[in-house]
Amino acid sequence: MNKINYQKELEKIIEGWACQERVPTLFLHSCCAPCSSYTLEYLSQYFKITVFYYNPNIYPEDEYVKRVEEQKRFIETLPAKNPISFMEGPYDTRRFYDIVRGLEHVPEGGERCFKCYELRLEEAAKTARARGFDYFTTTLSISPLKNAQKINEIGEALGRRYGVKHLPSDFKKKNGYKRSVELSAQYGLYRQNYCGCIYSFREMEHRCESSEMENPGIE
Repeated sequence: MNKINYQKELEKIIEGWACQERVPTLFLHSCCAPCSSYTLEYLSQYFKITVFYYNPNIYPEDEYVKRVEEQKRFIETLPAKNPISFMEGPYDTRRFYDIVRGLEHVPEGGERCFKCYELRLEEAAKTARARGFDYFTTTLSISPLKNAQKINEIGEALGRRYGVKHLPSDFKKKNGYKRSVELSAQYGLYRQNYCGCIYSFREMEHRCESSEMENPGIE
């Protein structure tokens, strides 16, 4: 089975709208400000965007608040051709823990993460449909550590279920991730050192402890 080039699929959609007078609307789920940086710089040339911050997976709560505020700050400071607005979803952590029950010990990047993608994308699809957006998508595919094919498969399935178009993406393509790092430095964005949930937090702590044991400090 041939892999789909989601960046090329996105470019085809953009080209299709180029000859029309109306600018399409996009409901963009964002996981964090750094991942949204290049995504917004790129897509705001072609879409009117509402950034949807829905991440009930994030642990602990003060980390969640910090990421929300950083997302708002970036949107306010980024110059954009078309309007960018912000909407925050509910921070209901019980929904996250319910959907990953039994998968607590699965390594990051596996089935637990896929459930988390689906949770957040489903909320985005439902809300996009209810509010009449032309498309919905997520910033998640910009990370080299995220499975873009799985993200798009989930998005396409949810788009069919809720009757709203999913915008295909692989934002890491064309140096998208590299550009996000540059923009993070340019705007002084807070770049977290773990994905967000308590399980990725624990894996990060374990990596740090292992590194300290391998490279002990000199007294």
